[in-house]
Amino acid sequence: MSDDLYRLTARETVAKLKAGEITPLDAIDAALARIEAVDGRVNALPTLAPERARDRARELMDRPPSERGLLAGLPVAIKDLNPVEGVRTTYGSPIYADHVPEASDIPVQRIEAAGGVVLAKSNTPEFGAGGQTFNEVFGATRNPWNTSLTCAGSSGGAAVALATGQVWLAHGSDLGGSLRTPGAFCSVIGLRPSPGRVPRGPSDGGFNYLSVNGPMARNVADTALFLDVLAGLDPRDPLSWPAPAVPYRDAVAAPAAPRRIAFSADLGFMPVDAEVHDICTAAVAHFEDIGAVVEEHAPDFSGAMDAFHTFRAVLFVTEHAERMAAHRDKFKPEIIWNYDKGLALTAGDIASAEHGRSALFQRMADFFENYDLLACPTAAVPPYSLEQRYVDRIGDTVFDNYVDWMGLQCAITVTSSPAVSVPCGFTADGRPVGLQLVGRPRGEAELLQAAALFEQATGLDRLLPIEPRDPAS
Repeated sequence: MSDDLYRLTARETVAKLKAGEITPLDAIDAALARIEAVDGRVNALPTLAPERARDRARELMDRPPSERGLLAGLPVAIKDLNPVEGVRTTYGSPIYADHVPEASDIPVQRIEAAGGVVLAKSNTPEFGAGGQTFNEVFGATRNPWNTSLTCAGSSGGAAVALATGQVWLAHGSDLGGSLRTPGAFCSVIGLRPSPGRVPRGPSDGGFNYLSVNGPMARNVADTALFLDVLAGLDPRDPLSWPAPAVPYRDAVAAPAAPRRIAFSADLGFMPVDAEVHDICTAAVAHFEDIGAVVEEHAPDFSGAMDAFHTFRAVLFVTEHAERMAAHRDKFKPEIIWNYDKGLALTAGDIASAEHGRSALFQRMADFFENYDLLACPTAAVPPYSLEQRYVDRIGDTVFDNYVDWMGLQCAITVTSSPAVSVPCGFTADGRPVGLQLVGRPRGEAELLQAAALFEQATGLDRLLPIEPRDPAS
């Protein structure tokens, strides 16, 4: 077995597994060797399950390679918000520091049914709240491009594990940017699917459309493969719906170029770092090189952030009421603020948010009658200091909470449109920047096709995986 197996793409590694050139045990050994070599510097995968993974690998090896599923024994990482049977799952909270679930949730079940081997749990902020991956159980996860910086959150461990070659595919989730922002900060792909595209739960918040599960990978084609594994109907999720007739991996293999793209550096309301603005403005021109018309335009996002804050607060009460009653002193202050905000809402507040969400959805529908995609920066800032809990100011704009700096991501969440962060460049001091592409609701295939063409034009996927880099002296 080559020591460079970790450098292959997920698709290349799966092909070797299916051809019998390597075994799932070989892939596990390669991943564990890479984890041993680099994770001590970045803290992406704090919980490992090697023996469980090897048991699963041996079960798969009892079948012919062609009958081992889409992933054929490929090791993957699962975000530490999702329970895995028999594997420590903490949710980044001291309340669950020693919690070992008796059953896996739906996304994990789908991954294992498709031949994925759960090797590790990836680090996440407490209950996934916040755009900085740190918690009291495992500490902070560091950005591999500069270990003094944050990798963002909440799927930060997943993004770092991918960028450093510790796994080939990583599962994540996204409420207000948790797949997209770490994707941008670590120069990997983070796809937020449409609500219902990837079944989740079972949970008390089954009708919550804000939070979705989704795939992360080092390139778009690997992301499409992982989405094929995750997508589909599950009767336990009331929002889920069937997978498409044409697999996403096939759609990406023969991508059709978008015809007309709208670009906005600020979506009409968000302050954006000047360097991020310039990098994304220059990067979107790649679409002109493949024949698309790019115009400066954006839908009206009035009321989007108010609606997001309201529905997020409702969700926090839905998910944390019992825990908050028993363990309020163990929650970080940002979650307590969000929870109390939810308790203070009136019926009128919720009705106003519902009206705002519906109006925005209709404006987006009108927008997509004229445009194939909306493009904007994934995040308004590049990666920031690991010591900073969240961004409290951009230019002259001061934020009074830990969410508003992620406005470019949160506003898109409210639309129910799928969105993907694609690497688009680096600041002068080497910090990654991502371009957020937004497609029609349930339009993941077209969105991934456009992302694949953009990736081909930039070639930035070929920079991965990397060795963790300490800050310049």
